[in-house]
Amino acid sequence: MNLKSLLKDTAIYGLSSIVGRFLNYLLVPLYTTKIAAESGGYGIVTNLYAYTAFFLALLTFGMETTLFRFSNKQEEDPNRVFGTSLRLVGGVALSFLALVILLLNPISRALGYASHPEYVGCMAAIVSLDAFQAIMFSRLRQQGKAIKFMLLKFAFIIPNVLLNLFIFLVMPKMFGSFPALQSMYESFDYGVGLIFFVNLICTACVTFGFINELKGLKYKFDSGLAKRMLKYTWPLLILSLVGILNQVADKILFPYLMPGEEGTVQLGIYGACVKISMIMALLTQAFRYAFEPIVFNGSRDSKSPDTLADGMKFFVIFTLLAFLAVVFYMPILKHLVGRTYWEGLGVIPIVMMAEIFMGIYFNLSFWYKLSDQTLWGAGMSGFGAAVMIAVNVIFVPKYGYYACAWGGFAGYGSAMILSYVIGQKKYKIPYDMKSILGFFAIAAVLYIASKAIESTGINDIMLMGINTVLIGVFGGAIVLNLLKSRKKTA
Repeated sequence: MNLKSLLKDTAIYGLSSIVGRFLNYLLVPLYTTKIAAESGGYGIVTNLYAYTAFFLALLTFGMETTLFRFSNKQEEDPNRVFGTSLRLVGGVALSFLALVILLLNPISRALGYASHPEYVGCMAAIVSLDAFQAIMFSRLRQQGKAIKFMLLKFAFIIPNVLLNLFIFLVMPKMFGSFPALQSMYESFDYGVGLIFFVNLICTACVTFGFINELKGLKYKFDSGLAKRMLKYTWPLLILSLVGILNQVADKILFPYLMPGEEGTVQLGIYGACVKISMIMALLTQAFRYAFEPIVFNGSRDSKSPDTLADGMKFFVIFTLLAFLAVVFYMPILKHLVGRTYWEGLGVIPIVMMAEIFMGIYFNLSFWYKLSDQTLWGAGMSGFGAAVMIAVNVIFVPKYGYYACAWGGFAGYGSAMILSYVIGQKKYKIPYDMKSILGFFAIAAVLYIASKAIESTGINDIMLMGINTVLIGVFGGAIVLNLLKSRKKTA
C-alpha cells in the first residue's frame, strides 16, 4: 500500500472536512447568541437539518461506493458507470424534489411548519442538490482529484459562513436605512429562515464548479448496468440509513423516553458535548475518503489482504492518537461549549470510542463490499442499530443522556465484533490483532493514568503538561511498532 499517498490524501480530505466543520461550529455560538432560545428558532434549524441528513442518505442510496466498485471492474466502462450513476441519483433527486413541491402544504403541516412551507421546500431543494453533487464528489475521489475536492468544499463553506455573519451581525445594523430588510428579517423568524436560503444559494453555486463532471450526463444510460448496480447498492442503502439512525436515533427518541423540561435540558447538554466528540467522526471520514478509492482502484495489490490489514492498523493508530489528544486537552476544548454544558463532558470519551468502533467497522466492511455480499453489511448494521435503540429505550429513563452515549458504544461495538467474526470466515484478512489490541491497551492505561492524576486536584496547566508526556509515550509505542514491522518485512 502507498502509505505516503494515503497520508497525503487523508490530510487533504481531512482539511476540507475538519476546517469546514470547524467553521460551521463557529456558527453555533453565533446562532445561540442571536436567536433567542425561547423563540424555538434554533430548534427549527436543528430539526430541519436532521431531516436533511436522513434524506441525503436515502437519495444517494449507496451509489458513492457502488461507483467505486463498478468503475474498477474490468468488464465495465468507467465513464458509462459514472454517467449511469449520475442519471440514477439525479433522477431520484429530481423526483423527490418534485414530489415535495407538489405536496408542500400537507408535508409542511405534518412536519409542523404550516406557517413556513418555504422552509421545507428550501431544504428539499438543498438535499436534492447535495445528493446529485455527492456522485460528482465521488468522481473526484475516484480520479484522485483531492485538491479540486477540497476547493469545491470550501467554495460552499466560506460563502455560507460569511453570509450567515452578514445576516446576524451586519443586517440588523442596516434596518434604519432599509426598513424592508427588517420586515424580511422578522418575517423569517428573525433570520432563521434566511439560514436555509443562504445554504441553498451556496449549494447551487458549487454546482457550477462541476462543469467537467456534468459532461458525464452525455454518456449513454445503460439499463443493464443500472440493474446490476442497483442489485449491488440496495443493501448499501439500508446500511447508510441504519448508519444515519445510529447517529440521530438517540436524539429523536430522547424526548419520548425522558419527557418534560428535564429531558429537554439533558438533551441540550448531550447535544452540545457530542459536538466536541465529532472530531473523531471527522477524522474517520477523512480516512475513508482517502482509503476507499485506494481499495477500489482496480489493482491487485489494493485488494490484497495485507493492504486491508495495514489500512486497519494505521486507522487504529491514527484514531487512538486523536482520542488521547482530545481527552488529554479537554481543559482547552471544553470551551467550545458554554459552561452550563460542562456537566456532560463525561460522555465525550464514550462517544469518541463509539466513533472509533464505527470506523473499525467501516474498515472491516471491505470484505463484503469486495466480495459483492453487501447484504451482510445491511444485516450487521441493522443488528447494531437494534442494540443501540434497545439500550436507549431501557436505560435512558433512569440514566439520562449517559445511556445515549453507551447505546452508541454498544451498537457500534456489537456490529464491529460481528463483522470481524463473520468476515474472517468469508474473506480472511490477516489483521495484526496483537498490535491493534496492544495499542488499545496502551491507550486505556494512559487514559486511566491521566484520570487518576486529574482526581488529585492538580491544576489544568500541570495536568495538560503531564498529558503531553503521556501522548509522547503513545507516540513512542507507535515508532517502536513501526520499526519492528519494518524489520520483519526487510
